[in-house]
Amino acid sequence: MVHLWVRAESRPNEDRVGITPDGAARLIAAGHKLTVEESPHRIIPIARYAEAGAVIAPQGSWPTAPDDAIIFGLKELPADGSPLRHRHIMFGHAFKGQSAGQVLLRRFRDGGGALYDLEYLLDDSGRRLAAFGYWAGYAGAAVSLMAWAAQQRGQICGPVHAYAGRELLLDDLRARLDAVPRPRPRAIVIGALGRVGRGASDLLRDMGVAVTRWDMAETAHGGPFPEILAHELFINAILAMPGVPVFVPASATNPGRALTVIGDVACDPSSDFSPIKVYDRETTWDQPVRRVAEHPPLDVMAIDNLPSMLPLESSEDYAGQLLPVLEQLGQIGAGPWGRANAIFDKHVNEV
Repeated sequence: MVHLWVRAESRPNEDRVGITPDGAARLIAAGHKLTVEESPHRIIPIARYAEAGAVIAPQGSWPTAPDDAIIFGLKELPADGSPLRHRHIMFGHAFKGQSAGQVLLRRFRDGGGALYDLEYLLDDSGRRLAAFGYWAGYAGAAVSLMAWAAQQRGQICGPVHAYAGRELLLDDLRARLDAVPRPRPRAIVIGALGRVGRGASDLLRDMGVAVTRWDMAETAHGGPFPEILAHELFINAILAMPGVPVFVPASATNPGRALTVIGDVACDPSSDFSPIKVYDRETTWDQPVRRVAEHPPLDVMAIDNLPSMLPLESSEDYAGQLLPVLEQLGQIGAGPWGRANAIFDKHVNEV
């Protein structure tokens, strides 16, 4: 029997969850134990998990969970430096040299626990088995268009918030764009064939924006890419990793460009492999863009939990993809879990 402990998210503006009540019922029916922490923010009410047969625990009680419990969340843990003795499933952002990732790995090393990074749950061919990418791209393109609309009014994009459903987001965005007495911007999406790129392209299409769609074939020559600077809006949907070319060099802050908004949905600015070189840290819901140039303006959107802007759609989509992988937790030393553990072992031994 596997004991899966679904923790409450501690990060502000994080309403998503990685398993639905229906998924919880399936795991319980298969003989597993499921504990779900109470949360004042989770988009799905705790009562539905109780009805599915889950044990309900107080918010933030996972540090006292039994040793054999596998702690499951999405975003980062509280950064209190405490050793981590449990096995954790989450997005750790720890395997690409990120400074905060090194701190996290040392916490696992000191506590004897393990990280099964959701980004590294892969099939035999190395493809991710579950991803929030589509809704990250969709929401990221929406915030990028909000930033462009604010620029047309001589402003910087103000705080953003979650929406109870996709149509409410579209209505809000359409009203902002219709208030601008200018044609829609021209946009380019790099990584357009992937989940993130498809989501971004769909949002832009829904808003009547003309989209240039690039993927590996168009970027294979390694750059430079003056075509990016010739569009008003650029959405990056390519993860930072070795071999990815620089799409926007530091010199792109200079005048002589049409580009005024970059939506870095992949959002890994602290990595040496980031293809966007005009900024060095994430943005937030309260300050969704960072202005990196003035004449003309250049704003960078780099929020790293974009799917939580549409928490219900993104949770249901992701949980549906992930459930077959969670059902394999009984064989945690093999398959995707074994591969994820091997990646963790390699990196934790290097800190």
